[in-house]
Amino acid sequence: MPEPGFETRAIHAGQPPDPATGAVVPPVSFSTTFAQEAVGRHRGFEYARSANPTRQALETCLASLEGGAHGLAYASGLAAEDALLRTLSPGHHVILPNDAYGGTFRLIDRVWGPLGVSSTPADLTSTAELEAAWRAETRLVWVETPTNPLLSIVDIGAVAAFAHSRGALVVVDNTFATPYLQRPLSYGADVVVHSATKYLGGHSDVVGGLLVLDDPELANRLSFFQNAAGAVPGPMDCYLVLRGLKTLAVRMDRHCHNAAAVADMLAGHPAVERVRYPGLRSHPGHDVAARQMRGFGGMVSFVVRGGEKAALEVARATEIFTLAESLGAVESLIEYPHRMTHASVAGSPLQVDPGLIRLSVGIETIEDLLADLAGALERASS
Repeated sequence: MPEPGFETRAIHAGQPPDPATGAVVPPVSFSTTFAQEAVGRHRGFEYARSANPTRQALETCLASLEGGAHGLAYASGLAAEDALLRTLSPGHHVILPNDAYGGTFRLIDRVWGPLGVSSTPADLTSTAELEAAWRAETRLVWVETPTNPLLSIVDIGAVAAFAHSRGALVVVDNTFATPYLQRPLSYGADVVVHSATKYLGGHSDVVGGLLVLDDPELANRLSFFQNAAGAVPGPMDCYLVLRGLKTLAVRMDRHCHNAAAVADMLAGHPAVERVRYPGLRSHPGHDVAARQMRGFGGMVSFVVRGGEKAALEVARATEIFTLAESLGAVESLIEYPHRMTHASVAGSPLQVDPGLIRLSVGIETIEDLLADLAGALERASS
């Protein structure tokens, strides 16, 4: 039998009916400890920090969706990133996007920097800039595609080939795209990272993170750190992400449909200076996105004419788009990166345009979303 399709695996991978009761939804295991038949002889579970049946189901399911051999779950996306950075040593160097998520920059620059891991932001859409940022001690290239918040598109295969030829690993933050739209391992990435808080959970009710990879040696190191450092998710969090994965495909289809309509409307609006959405042919990464993604995602960024004052007014004036941080859930969100999600990069090379607004386009009725944005833009420009 051929490998089941994405939607089938999202519902069934790692989640067979409960053998004890036949329940089609695997029970959530809240136990912190597990009985042993004899010292050292057990059923694969000893203590919940080391392994938990619900967490194992989540790790198995996402690894299947990403096409990887090993999955590891964490208490947050940044906890997953931190676990991966623990594989580096003082003196090692990381190259990251020059428009990376502010939390990633803060973790690498302000937490790992003082511990001896240096970093350089670079435009990873340019091989020349990647080469210019390269050092003999570079061990990791950190890719976001699409990036947060500018939605730049990075050619995963090109970056992977460049980095591997120089002995470095490539990690891809696949949070915006999800495995439904993009599978970085198939393009040569070594590790995929997710904030499960976003599209994987999909309902703004859980925080979590995940890593997926193929290399068994690196997976063993990460598994050791996962247990030793203990930043693992609780079983209820794992269950909520598993539940979200079951509808990921149908939600992403709607997110993509709505975001494309929003981007088209904004691109023609006189109060908008420019729009960043990979689905627009004007986007510099459109062709790469069309090649390595199934769809263009649910995130849209745009710059308002009138700068910071106008952008703040638009963010305040929407009624269906909720002014809030985070993204990737069923409800539409609007946020102002300069003072919100990317405030930590103020004064750095990653500082964002004060006129920029980021939208997480939800799955509401598209006509309502378009009217809401048009009304907010009109009020901000009047």
